[in-house]
Amino acid sequence: MKRKPRPGEEPESDLIRLNRYIANAGICSRREADKLIEAGAVQVNGKVVTELGTKVSRTDKISYGDQALSREKLRYVLLNKPKGFITTTDDPENRKTVMNLIARACKERIYPVGRLDRNTTGLLLFTNDGEIAKRLSHPRYGIKKIYHVGLDKNVSVGDMKSILAGMELEDGIVKADAIEFVGDGKDKKEIGLELHTGQNRVVRRIFEKLGYKVVKLDRVYYAGLTKKNLPRGEWRFLEEKELNMLKMIGH
Repeated sequence: MKRKPRPGEEPESDLIRLNRYIANAGICSRREADKLIEAGAVQVNGKVVTELGTKVSRTDKISYGDQALSREKLRYVLLNKPKGFITTTDDPENRKTVMNLIARACKERIYPVGRLDRNTTGLLLFTNDGEIAKRLSHPRYGIKKIYHVGLDKNVSVGDMKSILAGMELEDGIVKADAIEFVGDGKDKKEIGLELHTGQNRVVRRIFEKLGYKVVKLDRVYYAGLTKKNLPRGEWRFLEEKELNMLKMIGH
């Protein structure tokens, strides 16, 4: 009898499409895997396979170039990142990384999707699903993110309107989808900011350009996922409904 899948992992199946196997191994997306297959870059049990739609089993040996691929179970782990951890899988300076926080989540190697800088807190997703990771990172899909921003001084309504209208940074124009004061609006230093862009350190750069210093930055919403019931520094597997929501991106 097959084991019922745990939250945050894919159901097991005897046969799987070759392009999905390659994506599950973290090589690339399914669409890119199709191109590799057509180009004759993939072997099944030592033989080149170029036919799209080919299905393989757990016992088949799949290789890409000289690399033997492993069909790992797909895992999806959500972390509420605390301050003081850098988003990298390995740090030569031996600083604390987010990998330390999710080390016991699963035996499969999972990777952070995107990054939060050392002093930014909040939602960070980890997975070994190369296809979903690529969709979440691609600007085409406009993944919604909401940040709680704490600043060193009161924010003017004029500056908020400028952020909504669009600001030119060194790597292009950034336009917020929504911006408002947090809660009852009495504290003019606390801002909620909704963005779809994925540029590096974009929130800090927006406010720095307007003469503010960001003293607190917390990502409270990411691609439909929230921090509800997830304390700072803790992680959990995605629920099935959350996973299904992510799979709908781009479809």
